Amino acid sequence: MTSDRPLTRLGFLTIGLFDEHDPAGGHENTLRMIELGEQLGFDSAWVRQRHLQHGISSPVAVLAAATQRTRRIALGTAVIPLGLENPFRLAEDLATVDVLSGGRLNPGISVGRPTHFKHIGPSLYPDTADREDFTHARVDRLLHLLRGGTASTFTGTEGIETYSERIQPYSPGLAGRVWYGAAGLSSVARAAGQGLNLLTSSVVRAEEDDDFARVQASHIRRFRELHPLGERARVSQGLVVVPTDTATAEQRARYAAYAEARLPRTREPQGPGRILFSPDLVGPAAEIADRLHGDPAFRQVDEVAFALPFTFGYEDYVQILTDIAERLAPLLGWTGPAPA
Repeated sequence: MTSDRPLTRLGFLTIGLFDEHDPAGGHENTLRMIELGEQLGFDSAWVRQRHLQHGISSPVAVLAAATQRTRRIALGTAVIPLGLENPFRLAEDLATVDVLSGGRLNPGISVGRPTHFKHIGPSLYPDTADREDFTHARVDRLLHLLRGGTASTFTGTEGIETYSERIQPYSPGLAGRVWYGAAGLSSVARAAGQGLNLLTSSVVRAEEDDDFARVQASHIRRFRELHPLGERARVSQGLVVVPTDTATAEQRARYAAYAEARLPRTREPQGPGRILFSPDLVGPAAEIADRLHGDPAFRQVDEVAFALPFTFGYEDYVQILTDIAERLAPLLGWTGPAPA
């Protein structure tokens, strides 16, 4: 069985794990992985955002560094929760990094009440925690600013300084590269209505079905039904994929144990939100390719951001990325980097 949409854009996603006592080492490894991804021909590299954990807390800053160490690969965030951000300041940062990258930034965002908000609210919004709006209005504000909308009612010259009414720098095209991380039908519909691109990951809400692949496939169909671009609307799938072709025996055993420990959570919806997790795909590239070709969601996409497991070491990631690019991706129809 082959995919309905041969793979045209190959990406990977990392959490940027680091040792609390040596954060520089982990951040450097993340940058080295992005460099390696470009060397291997990956079309995109994505970083997660984690707050108060030992993963990347400032993806925009990390990607600013990556712009100076790469020339071609697209750089994405998957995703920035806007509930912890000021859209005005975030728009400035995103536009700055897009300019530094030469137009390669792909901001991935989401909205909602921040995780553990009752614990972090006093630090995050000490005076307004009970009045903050965590709805899609935050997305509207960010898009308005990225599209060059008015940010100030004052413009002109004051003394020797000049002021703009819109965010500076302004980066044309950036707003068209914004992605939304959606796990449920309402978020999918909202993203489509706003003309955004869709990031669908290894986590969905079991609203209409208890089967992960069928739920994810329904989300993709619904998104394109509602999107102004229809079937041309961009969707990226992000499953945990670990090919083992060149792995050592020790690595294969460790990868299998990792996936086995996470398997119970994939058997039924979890918690009051009925969250469904996809099983990790671990094994030889040919076996993973067969499973993906039979996946109804994968059959509807032509770009991916395969997620790297959270807790592995740098050498493990080198092996996994190399096997993805050199062994798995060609079996999925990928022929090399997409034209700029």
